[in-house]
Amino acid sequence: MAERIVINTGPLIVLSRIEALDIVGNLPYRFICPDAVRLELDKGESAGHPRIAPTWLQVIPVATPPSPIILAALDLGEAAVIHLALEQKVRIVCIDEWKGRRAALASGLKVTGVLGLLARAKCVGIIREMTPFVEKALRSGIRYHPDLVRRVLEMVKE
Repeated sequence: MAERIVINTGPLIVLSRIEALDIVGNLPYRFICPDAVRLELDKGESAGHPRIAPTWLQVIPVATPPSPIILAALDLGEAAVIHLALEQKVRIVCIDEWKGRRAALASGLKVTGVLGLLARAKCVGIIREMTPFVEKALRSGIRYHPDLVRRVLEMVKE
């Protein structure tokens, strides 16, 4: 069985913007998200943004709501991603925002983001280069720290 990853709204939006949803869907993972993420995506669609509903994404409701303490520090989607990962005993979350990443790490979870997923896609041969996707993300207003981009591209020999 493929390893599961709980994915947040932000990475799904970025993957949609850079036209990489299908690429990530071909990775050897099962992607799940809490219903709070699905709700955020649906609200975005209602506000006129493109629909994001990849067939490879399974929506799983959290059994209990996230604690008010975590909700004070994070938005509902990030809090629900971390909470679902802990409930479902999933060890990896996909979150790009630094506050969510820090909270996930503090909760004992392994964290990846869009750059990590693209690097994995290159390593397993799904894409030949990740630089065009990174450049497209940067052109569309997605912000990554230049050192992070440099390190990830060096890691995949680009």
